[in-house]
Amino acid sequence: MRRHEISPHALSPGRIARFWLPLEATWLMMAAEGPFLAAVIARLPMPKENLAAFAVASALAWIVESPIIMMLSASNALVRDGVAYRKLRRFSFVLNAAITVVMIVLITPPVFDLVARGIMGLAPDVAGLAGRSMIFLVLWPAAIGFRRFYQGILIRDGRPQAVTWGTVIRLSTMAATGLLFALVLRLPGASVGAGALGAGVLAEGAASWAMARPTVRGLRRQTDAECAFGRSLTAAAVVRFYAPLALTSFLSFFINPLTTFFLARGRAPLESLAVLPVVVGLAFVFRTAGIAMQEVVIALVGDGGENRRVLSRFNLWLGAASTAALAIVLYTPLATIWYGTVSGLSPELAAFSLLPGGLLVLLPFLESVLAYERGVLVKSHRTTPISVAVAVQLAVTAAVFALMVVGLRTVGAVAVGPALTAGYVAGAAVLVLTRGASSI
Repeated sequence: MRRHEISPHALSPGRIARFWLPLEATWLMMAAEGPFLAAVIARLPMPKENLAAFAVASALAWIVESPIIMMLSASNALVRDGVAYRKLRRFSFVLNAAITVVMIVLITPPVFDLVARGIMGLAPDVAGLAGRSMIFLVLWPAAIGFRRFYQGILIRDGRPQAVTWGTVIRLSTMAATGLLFALVLRLPGASVGAGALGAGVLAEGAASWAMARPTVRGLRRQTDAECAFGRSLTAAAVVRFYAPLALTSFLSFFINPLTTFFLARGRAPLESLAVLPVVVGLAFVFRTAGIAMQEVVIALVGDGGENRRVLSRFNLWLGAASTAALAIVLYTPLATIWYGTVSGLSPELAAFSLLPGGLLVLLPFLESVLAYERGVLVKSHRTTPISVAVAVQLAVTAAVFALMVVGLRTVGAVAVGPALTAGYVAGAAVLVLTRGASSI
């Protein structure tokens, strides 16, 4: 029995919390990554152009990266023995190679010029800065796939603390690289941000690989006769399992551009776009509690779902506590302090943020529901409903945005909360209904 394979009687809320806390810490640290890099770039020459170029470069890299994001959940769910480890590792290497080829093609001048200037309509100076910064991100998607594969193995082996240490190494490397590129090499801000991002993920990937070696050695010592699950895991089965997860990540990416699209066409577009990162960023801090639960559920629910009840109860309490904590910030004077003092918004924008922010209060609870349902479905190898749920979530979000922004002429920022909440509810409903037929 591996450390995470715990009987229903032994899995207490305290043990779940100890497993969850390192993963939550990891997500909170990752939430600080973007603001740190933006702060560095903002203090370098031509901050406006370089911030825009870095945003474009990182967004394009995220699109290419999206198919590999769910490799963490895949290895957490599938690496049950040595044969399964070898088969999924081979699959991940092929996928990493494919997305690296896409990145190489994307950064070639004719292709990037077509995307950046022809399709996105960027100014020549911003497009040039973005193109040069993309060079530092060529290996970034594959490095993410590599480290998430080994992070999933660490979580499955009951070592979430190792994932946290990997993130500490990532952020430390990122900070050191950013300062080196900015102060010593004096590179443009967009290249500083991209270089720091790339170096951090490479360091985290190496650390995850090293920390997973004891587990991997144990898997490799298993004979084929001991690996019944791995022998039954065909390449076609891996593709059927993973393709919906890759589609889920790809579709999820479009929620942010969709939000920006409607805000730009609603009332008070400049104010709405200005406060969007601040209000959504605050909600994200409290959503991380639920996001971290997906891997906890996959690791601890048990092959027969024997721990489902205690995990469900813990998850509901966690979601309720996260939403309550966010409400304490949003509906008290703390909101003005956060928007005005901490986030640095002007008094007018801080006041403008109060209603849009307040309408996001249910997202942490709904995130917890989504994470739990996804975790149960991944564990039971029923991944297609997950991509269907995201498609429904995206469609409902777009419909509510269209109704409020175009039909009712609502202020764009005010429409964000109802649109995202409706999308989350629709996605969660799809997962709850389809999970009823799950084998666990």
